[in-house]
Amino acid sequence: MGKPTGFLEITRHDHDYSPVEERVRHFRDFVLPLPEPRVREQASRCMDCGIPYCHNGCPVNNIIPDWNDLVYRGNWREALDVLHSTNNFPEFTGRICPAPCEASCTLNFNDQPVTIKDIECAIIDKGWAEGWVTPQIPAHRTGKRVAVVGSGPAGLACAQQLARAGHGVVVFEKNDRIGGLLRYGIPDFKLETGMIDRRLAQMQAEGVEFRPNNHVGPDISARQLLAEFDALVLAGGAELPRDLTVPGRELRGIHFAMEFLTQQNRRVAGQKLVDEEILASGRDVVVIGGGDTGSDCVGTSIRQGARSVTQLEIMPKPPLHENKLLTWPNWPLKLRTSSSQEEGCERDWSIATQAFAGRDGQVSAIKLVRLEWRSVDGRQTMLEVPGSEFEIPAGLVLLAMGFVHPIHEGMLRELNVALDPRGNVRADTRGYQTSLNKVFSAGDMRRGQSLVVWAIREGRQCARAVDEYLMGRSDLPV
Repeated sequence: MGKPTGFLEITRHDHDYSPVEERVRHFRDFVLPLPEPRVREQASRCMDCGIPYCHNGCPVNNIIPDWNDLVYRGNWREALDVLHSTNNFPEFTGRICPAPCEASCTLNFNDQPVTIKDIECAIIDKGWAEGWVTPQIPAHRTGKRVAVVGSGPAGLACAQQLARAGHGVVVFEKNDRIGGLLRYGIPDFKLETGMIDRRLAQMQAEGVEFRPNNHVGPDISARQLLAEFDALVLAGGAELPRDLTVPGRELRGIHFAMEFLTQQNRRVAGQKLVDEEILASGRDVVVIGGGDTGSDCVGTSIRQGARSVTQLEIMPKPPLHENKLLTWPNWPLKLRTSSSQEEGCERDWSIATQAFAGRDGQVSAIKLVRLEWRSVDGRQTMLEVPGSEFEIPAGLVLLAMGFVHPIHEGMLRELNVALDPRGNVRADTRGYQTSLNKVFSAGDMRRGQSLVVWAIREGRQCARAVDEYLMGRSDLPV
C-alpha cells in the first residue's frame, strides 16, 4: 500500500501544536494539522505488509493500509467510505485515541510508525468540510424498538448502527445534554463539543431519538423500559471512582477528577453550575494518578491559572524506550508525556499518600512516602522506603486513580442483572446478552474503564447482536 519506496524515502512527520504560551489561555483545540500534501506524503509511507499488524492493534479493526493508499492517491471520498466502514466516529478517535495502531505498525520497529492517527483525522475532517458525511437513512423500518441507556461512545455507536438497520432507537441520558464521557469527561481543548453536536444531528436525521434528563433507575423504571421496548442496551460508564481512604480525606479541596473536569466543560458551554465551584486558580494543585484523566486535570488546572501543578503516580517511572523485541506489536509500557504535561507540570513516580493535612477544614498539604517495588513470589509488591517521608503544599487535590466499576445502585440493582467478579455487568463479546432476556450491555459498563475506541467497537458489535436477536439474522458488520 502507498508508495512502494515511501517508507525508505520519507521520515515520519507529526502535526504541530500552538505554542504553549498561547494555548493555555483558552479551552479550544490547539492542534495544527498537516497540510494536505504532507498528509498524502505521510500516507505514502505505509508499507505493503504481508501481515498488517495495525489491524489487530486497532480495537475497531480499521482497514488502515487501504485508506492510507487511497489518501496517497488522492481518493479522499473513497478513503472516507473505508474509514466509516469500521468506525462510526473517526473524528473522536482521531483526536483522543492513544493510537495503539501506531504502536503495532511495522515501521514502529524503528520508531518511525506511519502517522495513522493524523491521517484518520485528515480524512474525516475533509469529509465534513466537503459535505460528504450525510445521514444514512434506512430503506425500511422493522417496527422493532430498542432503548439504549447511556449516550457515551458505546451507546451512540450502538444506537447509530441499530437505527441504520431500521429499528426505532431511543437513547436515554441522565445528564442535561447528550454525549456522556465525550461531552462531560474530556476537556474541550482535546475534543470540542461542536464535533459531538454535528454527529447527533446526523443520528437524529437517521431516526435516533434522544432523551436527556432521563436517569434510568432513579427517575425512570428500568423494568418499565423492558416492558415498552423489544430490547434494552445498558451502555453507561464505569462511573464509580477509586477513592483514597487516608487520614484527612474529609478536608475541603479534595475532589474526584470527574467532578473537576465536568464543571469546566459546563463553564465552557456557558451552563450554570449547581454544585460548589471547584477551581485551580491561584492554588497548588496536586493530581494523584498518572493516566489520561490525570493529564486532563493537569491541562485544565494550568488553564485555570494554578500556582503550581504536581502529578503523582504510585507505579514506578516507566522506561524511556521499550524493548521492541519483547513488546512489539503489542502496546508497550514506556514513558509518555502528554501535551498537557508539556505545558508545565512536575511529575513524580513511586509515591504513596500517607495523609492529608489542613487548616480550618481546608486541605493545605499532602504527606507522602517514596516506594520501592520488588518482585515477591513472582508478584510486584510495593514497600515504603524508610525515612523517605516528605510533604508538599496542596490547595486542591484531584483524585484521578481510575474507576472501580459501574454504579450498582439504581438501574442495575432494580434489574438484578448478574455482575462479573470485578463488579461490571456480565456479558460476553459474542452475544453481549446479560443474564436477563432481551437485555444487552456494552462499553465500560460491561468491560470496565477503557478507551473510547474500545467503547465504539463494543457498541457496534452489540448492535449486531441485538439486530440478530430481533430479526434472526443481521447484515450489520461484525
